[in-house]
Amino acid sequence: MDNLDKNLMQGKDNPAAKRPRIDRLAENMGSVVKKPDKVEKPIVALLDGRDCTQEMPILKDNAVLAFCDATSTSEIHQKVLNEAVGALVWHSITLTKEDLQKFKCLKIIVRIGSSFDNIDIKGAGELGIAVCNIPSYGVEEVADSTLCNILNLYRKTFELASKVKDGVKFPSIESIKSAAQGSQRIRYSVLGLIGLGRVGTAVALRAKMFGFEVIFYDPYVVDGIEKSLGITRTDNLDEILSKSDCISLHCTLNEHTHHLINDSALHRMKKGAFLVNTACGGLLDEHAVANALKLGVLKGVALDCLENEPFCLTDSPLSHAPNVICTPNCSWFSDKSCIQVRREAAQEMLRGLTSKIPDGLRNCVNKDFLVLSNSYNDQHQQQQQQSVVAQAAINQFTGANALAAAAALNNGTFNAYPNQNLAAYQVAAALQNQLSGIAPAISKPNVAGTTPAIASPQPTPTQVPSTLSNLMAVTEQLSNIPPVTAAQNGTASAKQNLPPQQVQTTHIPAAAPAVSGAQLESLAASNGNGASRGASPKLSSNPTPPNLSAGADSTTTVVVGATQQTASNGDA
Repeated sequence: MDNLDKNLMQGKDNPAAKRPRIDRLAENMGSVVKKPDKVEKPIVALLDGRDCTQEMPILKDNAVLAFCDATSTSEIHQKVLNEAVGALVWHSITLTKEDLQKFKCLKIIVRIGSSFDNIDIKGAGELGIAVCNIPSYGVEEVADSTLCNILNLYRKTFELASKVKDGVKFPSIESIKSAAQGSQRIRYSVLGLIGLGRVGTAVALRAKMFGFEVIFYDPYVVDGIEKSLGITRTDNLDEILSKSDCISLHCTLNEHTHHLINDSALHRMKKGAFLVNTACGGLLDEHAVANALKLGVLKGVALDCLENEPFCLTDSPLSHAPNVICTPNCSWFSDKSCIQVRREAAQEMLRGLTSKIPDGLRNCVNKDFLVLSNSYNDQHQQQQQQSVVAQAAINQFTGANALAAAAALNNGTFNAYPNQNLAAYQVAAALQNQLSGIAPAISKPNVAGTTPAIASPQPTPTQVPSTLSNLMAVTEQLSNIPPVTAAQNGTASAKQNLPPQQVQTTHIPAAAPAVSGAQLESLAASNGNGASRGASPKLSSNPTPPNLSAGADSTTTVVVGATQQTASNGDA
């Protein structure tokens, strides 16, 4: 029997005495330190959708994800309006400044897409709400759709296919010639791109392969880009309108580009030119475009974006115009791009929740308007970090891990955490002392508010306390010692008769939030933010994301990861 076993015997004169079980000893010691209160995760709401399967794996550890499936803020549940910190938004809901004022805690909006004309970014900035978009998604899809529309206009493929589907027969060359009249050869035709961003550049590269001569107008891109792409730059809008056989729009919508294509611009275009818009609906005046088609100023248009969506052709001035191809804002979509944009939006939201706004965001579009005050990150992350730190410290000192903590103390690898509680440290030290044959020496603070001193464990001839009651008596003395940061220096080992460990302590000022060990205070109270958001909701195993639209019942359902939580005024 080794020295450790001998020291743990209840009496040296009684060899048959049964030593105390160390695992039970550690379990009982775990009750000395209260576990910290769980920090409630913030709510992130998908405002105008219901499928959260791609977003949930990314956000579940940092947020409660809920969906509203709303088309206006009047349909959004009051819980979301009061508590949501983040919002994910498609294009089917419009958020004005008045709408955004209804949200009490909103700090970040991520538009699931590249355009953000359905959000008042200036008003959001004035309210301290960061707005982000995902400009990198769907570039290939939109560029391919743009070329598809251009080819349809030039080759009349869609029109001829529709005639065949309607049962029209073409028995002779004359009938084919009559139906396909107006089809044009592509080579040497001039394609004008208004806007040369990601999609505009991708369209230019594709169009060159078909034989188009590509020109562009974009005063915001650097000089020389035309050299690297092998295309031609124009100096102003009039020049590109007058030279192009087909105009394709790839610019953002703002106060300068609203109705960029109006009556005046249309009459400056070549007679019989084509017009394609896969960017933003408000870039063109639909009434002016319809008149231009009827007068023959335009030969045909292909539109994926319209000013009023969801689009209904019968309600548009384009309903009676000839040679119109309309698609329902779907040029961005493919199975892969849909997954990509949702994941990238969730990742941007995660950056907003876990880093400083707006510095930690990758695609914030309203930095120039953003007014920050008491950002969510400065408040919630501090609280969350304190909980993680406290739990890590407690895990090291309590339960089955107490033995590992004691061993770490013994071999000099003990890791001290910020906001660590002195009592928890001494509990592990007491267990280590019992194992190594050293009686703990403890001193309480001499003066209120000063740094408490921890005397180094000193060898003593006193018999080692080997019973649970004696050890618990030691730990009870520590329950009222204030929280400090303990850092261990040296690698002392009593077994090796080396100099004892020197434990340094740093007093935590009263103004700093403290995480206690033996008696943890409520994190919400210690953070100075008042009461928490309420009791923990009941749990259900249903993984289906909840609907938080304002409905008939009073039950509010939210989702944490794959677990559904329900908070109700009545029965769940």
